[in-house]
Amino acid sequence: MPLRNNIIGCINFIAVLFSIPIIGAGIWLTTGTVNSCFMLLQWPVIILGILILLVGLAGLIGGFWRITWLLVVYLIAMLALIVLLGVLVGFIYMVTLRGSGRPQPSRAYLEYSLEDFSGFLRRRVHRSYKWERIRSCLSTTSICPDLNQRFTLAQDFFNAYLSPIQSGCCKPPTKCGYTFVNATYWISPISLHM
Repeated sequence: MPLRNNIIGCINFIAVLFSIPIIGAGIWLTTGTVNSCFMLLQWPVIILGILILLVGLAGLIGGFWRITWLLVVYLIAMLALIVLLGVLVGFIYMVTLRGSGRPQPSRAYLEYSLEDFSGFLRRRVHRSYKWERIRSCLSTTSICPDLNQRFTLAQDFFNAYLSPIQSGCCKPPTKCGYTFVNATYWISPISLHM
């Protein structure tokens, strides 16, 4: 029995050590030196790191000093963390399940539409304050500007395999009929007919 407690203590010592960089990463995200996309993750990362630290400390102390009630608390907390992570993965899967993209004629990339995703995700993105956060997040990255450097000709762009974010956020939907100028600048079909 003492060997088993020492093994539990050692495993949790490693968990405590791993929680320190997780908390550090969350604190680094709060400094504002990173773009706004990653700043959305600051509090979830800090909370996750603190939870791992607390659970690891409970297992470490309970394992080395053979405190039975603390080991029970550790096991319940570990089970709760595993269940919460499982629920989170399931939730993300269910929200994004239908958003697989559709092929378009004469295009190598897939076309993504918000209507393909769950109602929960559509309601979240349609809110104006949420969309402003997403837009400001994208404007601070090089996701869309990199397309301008990679593709100068329309046919090269149409034959490219784009990521879902590049296809859904950096260009207008194909069905709208915009004319390609560069990867992030398109001319409206309405302005062509005026």
